Amino acid sequence: MLCLAAASAATASDRVALNATHVRLAVSKDGSRAMLSYLQGGKTRHALVWGAENALPPSTTVPQVRFTIDWTGGWQTYGHTIWQHFGNACRPYTGPKLANMLAACTAPDGSYWAVQRWQPNLPHRGFPVYKAGQTDWEVDVSHWTGPLAELEVHADWAFGGQAHNLFGRLSYEGTPVHGFHTVKGTGAPQDRYGRSLYIDTLDSAYGPGWKRETSIVFRNPTGVFCYSFWPTNDVSLPGHPSRPAGNGNAYMIEVLGPGVTPNLVATVADPGAWNANDPAKVAYENQMKALQLELSQGDKFCPSQT
Repeated sequence: MLCLAAASAATASDRVALNATHVRLAVSKDGSRAMLSYLQGGKTRHALVWGAENALPPSTTVPQVRFTIDWTGGWQTYGHTIWQHFGNACRPYTGPKLANMLAACTAPDGSYWAVQRWQPNLPHRGFPVYKAGQTDWEVDVSHWTGPLAELEVHADWAFGGQAHNLFGRLSYEGTPVHGFHTVKGTGAPQDRYGRSLYIDTLDSAYGPGWKRETSIVFRNPTGVFCYSFWPTNDVSLPGHPSRPAGNGNAYMIEVLGPGVTPNLVATVADPGAWNANDPAKVAYENQMKALQLELSQGDKFCPSQT
């Protein structure tokens, strides 16, 4: 089963705040700067954002684009606040549909600015929240022109039907999105080209509703990912508890967009229980195996996970 994220066709879009509400977005007349106003911790705050647009293809020599952010409303940059007289040249938003959008607008130069939110710190394997910060909502800002990155997600089975499986690819302007280094022990991206994908599972053995399964990275150099559901003793959880396989009725993939482009969300249905005597499921699995092998050409890991 295939799903493409809702998009035509940091870190990503860069984090501005945590658990912010009443978010308002204003853009300068030339479209190059944005002022975010929001309520956080009971106080109204203002963040001036500028200096980046879109994303660069992965490179070991050229840094990825990133914003400059002044969380003092201009004081740190200019010696006085400018949010009071910043103005707002925002026009109605005409860009692609965005997930978890708090605010967006079309700038006078035709570029887009947007603010989204999501929860990156939920415990893995559907484990209950056990410490502060795990339910925080991260608020990200993005600035771009043209099509968004394309997130491709498929669901099938792996290892002769022993496990439910997800695979896919992230690309931007036809180029795979990936990083070059990950943090030892956690596997998180260590450079701003790397992108994690966060997998949530619906109505699984963890319980009803959406639960966080895990997060993994898109692989270098293909931009692909592959993930099979198995029982675990996740070392990231207190006591390394035994957790059942987390496959559910559907899956939601959340991805930080490359550079300062918007975050993406895609959902895909689970294909159901494997049945080697069902000709339709056998034909579908053969098709998915071939597709996973095609997408992961040049990768050392994912071809073995079919």
